[in-house]
Amino acid sequence: MVNNYRKYMIFLLIMAAILLIDQVTKGLVTQRFSLHENLEVIPGFFNLTHIRNTGGAFGLLAGEASRLRTGLFLAISCVALGIIFYLYARIPPGKPWLNAGLAMIFGGALGNLIDRLRFGEVVDFLDFHIGTLHWPAFNVADSAISAGVGIFCFCFLFKKKGT
Repeated sequence: MVNNYRKYMIFLLIMAAILLIDQVTKGLVTQRFSLHENLEVIPGFFNLTHIRNTGGAFGLLAGEASRLRTGLFLAISCVALGIIFYLYARIPPGKPWLNAGLAMIFGGALGNLIDRLRFGEVVDFLDFHIGTLHWPAFNVADSAISAGVGIFCFCFLFKKKGT
């Protein structure tokens, strides 16, 4: 029982830390930058910029009707959060990396869901590029989701004891 309590407390702490950092950074960007305003941080490589993503990952479905798109993304997010938590509950104790990966995915998905509920779109601000070639802008939640998926895949691909 103590192991289960510890497992869920770690999940809550990781998820809450990601959610807090994500929402604080998005709040700072929306307060200090006008929409589409850009600050060059590392010339030719990295900018802070305030954009809104109405679509999914990489702008998926950004051109679709607003109601359809928003409803679809809200439903998908809620189902995904349910599946992530279900998977988390099924992980036996002693798998800290797998637990952390799922908590990161959950926290990131929740951060972007909050944006969709508040604004109908997601606030993005991290803009990496080489010259004029830009990676799609993203945020802390997106980073947590990507890192969490990477950890999750690593754990299943290599099935290390303790992952």
